[in-house]
Amino acid sequence: MATGAGLSESQKEKFEKDGFLLIEKAFSPEQCDELRKQCRHIVDTELDLSSHPGTIFATTQAQKCDDYFMTSGDRIRFFFEENVFDEKGSLKYDKMQCVNKIGHALHALDPVFMKTTHAPVVQATFRSLGFKRPVIPQSMYICKNANIGGTVRPHQDSTFLHTEPLRLTGLWIALEDAELDNGCLWFAPGTHKSVPVSQRMIRSPKGSDSNTMIIGELFEVKDEDYVPVPVKKGSMVLIDGSVVHKSKPNLSDRSRHIYTFHIIESEGVIYSKENWLQPTEALPFPPLFTSTD
Repeated sequence: MATGAGLSESQKEKFEKDGFLLIEKAFSPEQCDELRKQCRHIVDTELDLSSHPGTIFATTQAQKCDDYFMTSGDRIRFFFEENVFDEKGSLKYDKMQCVNKIGHALHALDPVFMKTTHAPVVQATFRSLGFKRPVIPQSMYICKNANIGGTVRPHQDSTFLHTEPLRLTGLWIALEDAELDNGCLWFAPGTHKSVPVSQRMIRSPKGSDSNTMIIGELFEVKDEDYVPVPVKKGSMVLIDGSVVHKSKPNLSDRSRHIYTFHIIESEGVIYSKENWLQPTEALPFPPLFTSTD
C-alpha cells in the first residue's frame, strides 16, 4: 500500500534489485474512474476524425502520421490500434474502442490528469527515491481495448527518452484490473543492471524519409526470464528506465486502461537532444514537485 511518506526501505531495496515495483492501492477506485471518464470526454470532444492523419488515405499519409507523432510532445494527440480502419478510411468500431493511446502532454494540458500526475503519493514516492529536481517529459493514456489491444514488444524506456547518466523512471497506474488475459505487464527482473541500453530511437538527419530512426539492437532476453505482474485497479508500478518489459495482446472481452508518465532527474543529468521528444517553448518539461518542502 502507498503512503504519503513515500517508499519504505524494503520497497526501495526491491525496486533497486528488480528494476520495477508494484505499489498496491495507490489510488482509489473513484480516482481511477475519474480518469477513465475524463479520457472518454477528451475523445468525444477533441478527436476530430475528419482531420486526423490516420484517416487520410493518400501518398503523403505516412509522412503526415509521422509529423503528427513528432509534434505531439506539447499537445494531446490520438493514436489508433492497427487494422481499425476499413478500405474507405472509416473506423470499424466506436472511436473510443479504436484508440490505442493518447499522448503526450495530458499531464500538462488537462486538469484531471495534471492532478493525478502531481498527486501527493507520486511526489512522496519520488522524494523517497532521492530525486532533487524531477521533471515530466511525457504522459500517455493507453487503452489496450478488449479483443484488439495489441502487443507491446520487449523494450527499455530509456531507448526513447535517453539521459546521461541514466535517470529515467516510469510510473504506470492501473485504472482497471490488469491480468494475464487482458494484457498485464511482464518484466525481466534485474535487467536494468544486466542489459545495457544499447538501442536508441533518435531523430533522423534532415532529409531522411522518416523523422526517427532506430540505432543499435536490444539485447535478447529469454522468454523464461520474464515474469507476469498482474495488478489490481488503483495500483501503480514503478519502472526503471533500463528494465526490459513487455505486454501481450488483449484477447479478452475486458479493456485494460492505464495512465502512465515518465520522470527524469534534471539536476546533474543531460537529456539527449537526439531524443524524439524535446521540450518546446510552449511547454518546457514541467517540474513534478509542487513545493520545495
